[in-house]
Amino acid sequence: MEHTVMYPVDAIKTRMQIAKSSNIYSGIINAVTKISAAEGATSLWRGMTSVIMGAGPAHAIYFTVFETIKKNLSAKYGEHNPLVSAVSGASATITHDALMNPFDVVKQRMQLIKTNNSVINCIKTIYHTEGFRAFYVSYPTTLIMNIPFAAVNFSVYDTTSKLLNPNKHYDPLVHCIAGGIAGASAAAITTPLDVVKTVLQTKGGGSTTARLNSFVDGVKFIYNSGGLAGFARGMRPRIVANMPSTAISWTSYEMAKFYLYKTEMISGVKSKN
Repeated sequence: MEHTVMYPVDAIKTRMQIAKSSNIYSGIINAVTKISAAEGATSLWRGMTSVIMGAGPAHAIYFTVFETIKKNLSAKYGEHNPLVSAVSGASATITHDALMNPFDVVKQRMQLIKTNNSVINCIKTIYHTEGFRAFYVSYPTTLIMNIPFAAVNFSVYDTTSKLLNPNKHYDPLVHCIAGGIAGASAAAITTPLDVVKTVLQTKGGGSTTARLNSFVDGVKFIYNSGGLAGFARGMRPRIVANMPSTAISWTSYEMAKFYLYKTEMISGVKSKN
């Protein structure tokens, strides 16, 4: 749900971040209109299958690592410690991205290149033309971006949740609001890194960017082609996409945890009786 609900906005963000498309779209509505007119409205959903394939197992690993590390650190440093949340989130991100990165590469290639009409065809094309390395060339950059993203996300979420719900009762509205604030904050702060990641992951789409093979290469290319302003490309759609998607993620997570714990407690009481 987190990745699919706002997927068209994410597709627009990807296109805005590519240097050759930086001046084509004046805003989200303008982008929707132009892309739909030129390629059809369904083109905004192209590549979503790749996200669906990777998101389930990747998020399962993400929250498993997060809960395990947070539980161990909280026992020593306290449960409401922003640093504990940040470290737990960063650790979860490293494992999550190791699994999700190839799916994200395929997703962004399909968001840009309409000839990639299926996930399997796109995977084959990337592998045969660029090799296996292409699926992980952006992994270091992804970590550089997502570790601070996760740190801000978890820290802001925990802090906001504590302020809005000091008694820690299950409250979907509070979880949704706190998740939205956390997602928007993390998205805004890490947009420059996301631009670098997008350039590296979509380098096969152009002869110029095909030579980019590292974080430093990406930074130099963006600065030379757009100056400092180039690192802010796509910030608005990135925030618009991440705010509801992160809210959905946290609300779903808290709901699942609440009902699973509730079921576990009921089962425990029944077994004792």
